[in-house]
Amino acid sequence: MMLLGFTGLALPHHSPAVFDQTKQITLVGVVQEFRWTNPHSWIALNVRNEDGLLIVWDIEMTGPSHLVRAGWRSTTVSAGDEVTIVANPLRTEEPVSKFISITLADGTELSERVQ
Repeated sequence: MMLLGFTGLALPHHSPAVFDQTKQITLVGVVQEFRWTNPHSWIALNVRNEDGLLIVWDIEMTGPSHLVRAGWRSTTVSAGDEVTIVANPLRTEEPVSKFISITLADGTELSERVQ
């Protein structure tokens, strides 16, 4: 099985139509990397599938300026953090998704919505 790492960063800027916004998935795993970058921030999340294989999910977020208004900081998420993320998956089978919300290990819940 091939592990993908930040596949979305290599793609040109795209419409959110590539994500299936009629579906929500819940990913429980360990943060591999959090990129606080423009035009999109990203979380690479190590998730074990039903067969126990480690899959790296790339989760696309909005940019830092919007995240700050929603209560985020560049240090909100760090490599090694155990988190639960709700997201819209790609319309393909690739492990890439669009961020909806996160629950941190301490129970804090965050989204991209301005509080």
